[in-house]
Amino acid sequence: MTLYASTYALHVLAALVWVGGMFFAWMILRPATGAVLEPPQRLRLWLEVFRRFFLWVWVAVLILPISGIGLLQLRFTGFETAPRYVHVMIGLYLVMLALFLRVQLLQLPALRQAVDAQDWPAGGAALGRIRRLVGFNLLLGLALVAIVAARPSF
Repeated sequence: MTLYASTYALHVLAALVWVGGMFFAWMILRPATGAVLEPPQRLRLWLEVFRRFFLWVWVAVLILPISGIGLLQLRFTGFETAPRYVHVMIGLYLVMLALFLRVQLLQLPALRQAVDAQDWPAGGAALGRIRRLVGFNLLLGLALVAIVAARPSF
């Protein structure tokens, strides 16, 4: 396997973990927990899910720019010669990163605080804010995948 192929595979796997995890959480886990768990158990479960999933998101957040810069240098010799879809990909990554940081640094502590205080309405409101941000981030991630998949072959 060439250096380019292994770097590309690592890049795609990191994106798959992040976007696929959001898809699973939004489309499968969220409706299932709402259907079978009462708010205290549901909020505690989400805290544990976020704790575990966000570790993997941090790995992806670190791997994506490192592998992306590597791919940029290996394939296009720099940002200036890269096609427009690469520029779009970098921009969408930055927006997705900002949304993830907002959830991690602002919304998740509010959820944790509400659960610790057993303030279930506040916890539900915090989880709702996280859900909306993750939903928007999922849409951006799916759009990014579609843009890259539809690019002209190189």
